[in-house]
Amino acid sequence: MAGNSQRRGAIRREGTKKGQTTGSGGVRRRGLEARGATPPARMRPNHPQFKRAQAAAKSSSNGGRPGGRGARTGRVGDDGPEYVLGRNPVVECLRAGVPATALYVALGAQNDERLTEAVQTAADRGISILEVQRPELDRMSENGLHQGLALQVPPYVYAHPDDLLARARQRGETPLIVALDNITDPRNLGAVIRSTAAFGGHGVVIPGRRTASVTAVTWRTSAGAAARLPVAQAANLNRTLADYAAAGLQIVGLDAGGDVLLDDYDASTGTVVVVGSEGKGLSRLVRETCDSILSIPIASSVESLNASVAAGVVLAEFARQRRA
Repeated sequence: MAGNSQRRGAIRREGTKKGQTTGSGGVRRRGLEARGATPPARMRPNHPQFKRAQAAAKSSSNGGRPGGRGARTGRVGDDGPEYVLGRNPVVECLRAGVPATALYVALGAQNDERLTEAVQTAADRGISILEVQRPELDRMSENGLHQGLALQVPPYVYAHPDDLLARARQRGETPLIVALDNITDPRNLGAVIRSTAAFGGHGVVIPGRRTASVTAVTWRTSAGAAARLPVAQAANLNRTLADYAAAGLQIVGLDAGGDVLLDDYDASTGTVVVVGSEGKGLSRLVRETCDSILSIPIASSVESLNASVAAGVVLAEFARQRRA
C-alpha cells in the first residue's frame, strides 16, 4: 500500500544476516487450523473426570457378591453413557429420579418452562449443567431432534432375576414378573417397563443376548419408570423360567393361538408373564417351558397386538383381579 514502504519493519533491509528465508510449505498454516470443539472432560483420557468415570464403571461391574449362577451381581451395560434427548423426555426422566450425570443445554436455546424446570431440577440434584454449542448436541443425536436439551445417563445396572422375587417378598405381595422373548425394539422394552410399573409388577426379565437392552430410547419410552422398576438380565431365559417355576410361580406365555382365554385365567397366584415378539412370537423352548399359553380376545378383523400393548392389556387385567 502507498506510504507503507517507509514504515519500520515493512521491508527487509538488504545486507542483513538472516538473508532470504525458506517458506514452511504450509506447515505453520495447517498448525493454526481449527481442530473442532474440545471434547468433554469425561472423554479426555488424562482428565480426572475420565479416570473417576472409569473407576466408577469398574466398581459398578464388580460390586456384586462373588459366586456362581446364584450370585446377585449387578450387570452394567457395555455401550457407555446414553443421552436422553428432547425437552419432555428430559423433564420426565429428571422428575422420575433417573441417575443422570450431566445436563447439556445448547447455547442460545429458547427458554420455556420445561427448560427452566430441567435446569432447576438438575441443579437441586447436583447434576452437572453444561452449556455447549448446538453442533455438539447434533453429534449426540442421529436426527438432531434434541430441542436444545440432552440428559446423559450412565450405563444401566441390571438386577439378578432372583432380586425380583426378593422384591415381592419384601413387600409381602404376590409376585408378578414380566419376561421378554425375542423383543428387539428398545421402545417396546420401555413401554413394557412402564406398564409393569403402572400395574404393580415387580420387575422385567430380558435375555442377555440378541434382545433389546436399556438404552436412552428405553429410558425415554418408559418415561423414567426404568429408574423405579428393576430390569434383570438372564444368561439363559429358559433356565430362569424353570427356576421361577420351581419357586412356585405360574409361567404364562402370550400367544394369539393360546389354549386359555384371558377372561378365564386366575391371576391371584404368583405369575410370570412371558411376552414374545409380534412377528416371531415365543421361541420353541420358551413355549415348552410355559405352564399355559394365554390369548387375548380381540376383534376378528385384527390379527394381533403389538407386544407392549398385549403386555399392558394382560397386566391391567391381572391388577384388576388382584384388587378384587
